[in-house]
Amino acid sequence: MTTVLLTGFEPFGGDRANPSGDAIREVAATWSGPEELVVEVLPVTFAGAAGRLRELIGIHRPDVVLATGLAGGRAAVGVERIAVNLVDARIPDNEGDQPIDEPSIVGAPPAAFATVPVKAIAARIRDAGIPAEVSHTAGTFVCNHVFFTALDAVPEGAVAGFVHVPWATGQAPAAEPDRPGSPELPLADIVEALRIAVRTTLDGAANPASETVTGDLPGGTLH
Repeated sequence: MTTVLLTGFEPFGGDRANPSGDAIREVAATWSGPEELVVEVLPVTFAGAAGRLRELIGIHRPDVVLATGLAGGRAAVGVERIAVNLVDARIPDNEGDQPIDEPSIVGAPPAAFATVPVKAIAARIRDAGIPAEVSHTAGTFVCNHVFFTALDAVPEGAVAGFVHVPWATGQAPAAEPDRPGSPELPLADIVEALRIAVRTTLDGAANPASETVTGDLPGGTLH
């Protein structure tokens, strides 16, 4: 049976919520298969998240690993294209660790590309009426660390990717006089976007030559 590992994160940085963790629980609650779906909310710690992800991959040997996380301030779902082998933490993780200018994996290449159909995922999410874009930076915090780790750890023949989501409605920090409020999306839209991301990836694995996966879709940026 095909197995999908879908991960999100716990709250961090003093936030009371993390929509990535909320959304993957909702995806699991309504999953109807036929593939096996394994979900896990990871800790926002460099050591804990990467270690737990490797443990889950070792246990379940998934065909697809799709990690998700919060990108507060973004207005669209971001399907990440590139993971960099760099940890440079602007804030401490949830255990107080704040590594600066260290590699995610010593001796690994400087960067790695997602192996899920990034452009097709973004396009299908947009087709569902949900704002989405291809993103070329997953940051240098725990999200990127998990993304790079996933690409390193997946079994041969499996694929991995990362999706950043905006704040869910009602979860963003309150606006201040000198700072506008962050964009939000209904949690139901975030959940649907992740379902689409999983299904598009599975469609691509089953039909790798499909034009909906390999078609000439623009996804670059000018700056």
